[in-house]
Amino acid sequence: MIPEKRDQAANRKKKGSRGGRPVTHDSELYKERNTVERLINKLKAWRGIATRYDKKPESYLAGLHLRASMIWIDDLLKTSR
Repeated sequence: MIPEKRDQAANRKKKGSRGGRPVTHDSELYKERNTVERLINKLKAWRGIATRYDKKPESYLAGLHLRASMIWIDDLLKTSR
């Protein structure tokens, strides 16, 4: 038998900082987090960034900038259609 939602919320409140998911859901925070996670996934879709072949930090950062600009240009092209 599944407990009532009210009981689940009360149990999560009792746990406090010891764990469990939060009782409330902040939809604006979720939207922002989702946007960031999607961008990171788009960046990692490029093999050089996902595997970190570049040994020097400058080269890796240049790859990040290149990939980000490619994503930005692609997005601009999609919105202009």
